[in-house]
Amino acid sequence: MTDKHNVLVLDDDNSIRWVLDRALRSAGYQTHLCADVPNARNALKKKQFDLVLSDIRMPTGDGVSFLKEIKSEHPELPVVLITAHADLSSAVQSFDHGAFEFVAKPFDVDDLMQIVNRALESQQFDKAPPIESSQGQLIGRSPAMQTVFRAIGRLAKSKFTVLLIGESGTGKERVARALHEHSTRADEPFVAINMAAIPQELIEAELFGYEKGAFTGAAARTTGRFEQADGGTLFLDEIGDMPLTAQTRLLRVLSDGGYYRVGGKELLKADVRVIAATHQNLQTLVQSGKFREDLYHRLNVVRIELPAMRERIEDLELLADQFLSQAAQEAGVNRKRFSEPVLKYLQQLDWPGNVRQLENACRYLTVMAPTDVIQLTDLPEDLSSAQSLETEKPGADWRTLLQAEVRRAALKNDAEKVQALAAESEKLLVDTILDVVDGHRQETARLLGWGRNTLTRYLKKVDDE
Repeated sequence: MTDKHNVLVLDDDNSIRWVLDRALRSAGYQTHLCADVPNARNALKKKQFDLVLSDIRMPTGDGVSFLKEIKSEHPELPVVLITAHADLSSAVQSFDHGAFEFVAKPFDVDDLMQIVNRALESQQFDKAPPIESSQGQLIGRSPAMQTVFRAIGRLAKSKFTVLLIGESGTGKERVARALHEHSTRADEPFVAINMAAIPQELIEAELFGYEKGAFTGAAARTTGRFEQADGGTLFLDEIGDMPLTAQTRLLRVLSDGGYYRVGGKELLKADVRVIAATHQNLQTLVQSGKFREDLYHRLNVVRIELPAMRERIEDLELLADQFLSQAAQEAGVNRKRFSEPVLKYLQQLDWPGNVRQLENACRYLTVMAPTDVIQLTDLPEDLSSAQSLETEKPGADWRTLLQAEVRRAALKNDAEKVQALAAESEKLLVDTILDVVDGHRQETARLLGWGRNTLTRYLKKVDDE
């Protein structure tokens, strides 16, 4: 690596500047460090740089606004934005105004250096339109969601077919809407259809429409979802449930853009961007003959994998805050909030229903919790039951199983049960050690860290009970 590359580092955090300076210099780059936007602006006027690494939120200015300044004066200069407040809007606005990459703190230094190397090699980037806050907005600070945000930012302006993969309740339709709302088709229709919710014999009619008399009950010509979405986006949810006959017709549309209504002879053209989604493994369906391989490859042009709630648990507080605010507005009541014990408890759950389950829980608690601060005893049964706990999974160790039992008792405000569990645990501990040391009380006391008299009093108390 030569030392000819000059890198401007802008961050108001001294420790971040130090880390970046050390990493860049170790890689052979020259650095110029700035703690605020005015100094960085002056540095750009006085010296030629090959790359800018900039924070977004700073007391002296906004990194995205500074990015726009840089691009107006130095359009070919790559800029990498780094932030501790990463969200979808910031990510896509960054790409819209020409950022090479958007990196969330805390970052891995080695990963960042790879981005630096790529930026200096290519100095090109496809722009994407800005994303503004909207109803049902996507939020998250977790690395998994940052990956999703970057994918949306890169894809928002393209016409590529997108395949969304994720468990039920992970927000696939929200991602599809974000891709549509921030694309060049935003002013045209967004049409969604769930394959699993429609009888298989009606799917073709739903997708492509039908002519009068095409089948029993077809009293008039009816437009299908492709016609309704003309010029816009068609979201095909649960694509894995589409029957093979409909898959064949969909493949033809994706291949040449043409289709016929059911019972029709007029060739119609579809100007539609297709976004498909599934919680199933399509490759497995292909192998079992339930899904066409050629259609799978047509749909899988660009793939975005949505994380399960348990894979982005650090986003739970942020999501809950949003859902509780929305639920309060919908219900016309005061906004509720979770107590600290509730938040800690919720962050230990498995969340099989993912983000949707959390959203529904927030709606329930908004109207059912008696006070503005939600307590453990307010939680609905599906969250307070053992089935909701990740710690209840097969193979859990004794600590997590004991913790789950104690939690259940505490949720029910069962002090007698909690005290009994404490006593049983202590007795089991003492009895086990006595058994191992053949009843030697002094050795038992030593292993427990007790005095011998303490052990004697404990054993007498147990015998008396």
